Amino acid sequence: MMKPPPLQQRRLSDDIVARIETLILEGSLQPGERLPAERALAEEFGISRPSLREAIQKLAARGLLVSRHGGGTFVSDQLGASFRDPMVELLERNPDAQRDLLEFRHTLEGACAYYAALRATAPDRERLTAAFERVQACYQRQGRISRAEEGRIDAHFHLAIAEASHNAVLLHTIRSLFELLERNVVTNIGGMYTIGSEVRDTLLAQHQALYTAIMEGRAEDARRLASEHLDYVQQVLAEAQDEARRVERAQRRRAPA
Repeated sequence: MMKPPPLQQRRLSDDIVARIETLILEGSLQPGERLPAERALAEEFGISRPSLREAIQKLAARGLLVSRHGGGTFVSDQLGASFRDPMVELLERNPDAQRDLLEFRHTLEGACAYYAALRATAPDRERLTAAFERVQACYQRQGRISRAEEGRIDAHFHLAIAEASHNAVLLHTIRSLFELLERNVVTNIGGMYTIGSEVRDTLLAQHQALYTAIMEGRAEDARRLASEHLDYVQQVLAEAQDEARRVERAQRRRAPA
């Protein structure tokens, strides 16, 4: 009987590759983020610097890390770059694409809210609370904050929910869409606030209810509230667009002689 071939011992660098891959996948290391200095990273992992260099070379060969001469090692900023310019600009200009994005957000953000309510840890809740407090402060600065900044703060709140979901696919989908999401929020803000100040009050109340449901672990409520929030955004935008079309038609009519 032939003896089976001896098991190959796993290389230490492979263990480090797996650990860094996990950090990237879970979002602890983000696209474009610089890794700690080689010496500090080797000490953190408890390995030699040659083993660390070998791991970094393997990750660079896979396109996950980028080493810059004299500048350190970075997570590739191309990770999750599915929706970057010029696609972002193309989608931003198309009204149907804006509607499509809202419909897509229904599915995505409802699931994020559901799992965040089930899985959020204490650090997740701290980050989510900080993000929500920025949303509150943003609404209090009405008239003293740009639409772009408001859109960025709102989008970061939804990103914090995705991070708390502990679902790598949901998180990286949201991150790959982040620029598009941010611009969508800005566009929505411009379309909704023309109707009246009560819209802002409703939106803040909806964010408050969603935040509270996640913090209290009410998963089904969180999913429902996320969907109701986006339903409201769609409804208000549709009303604003209808009103704009009515005004446009009225302006085209000639006054009687």
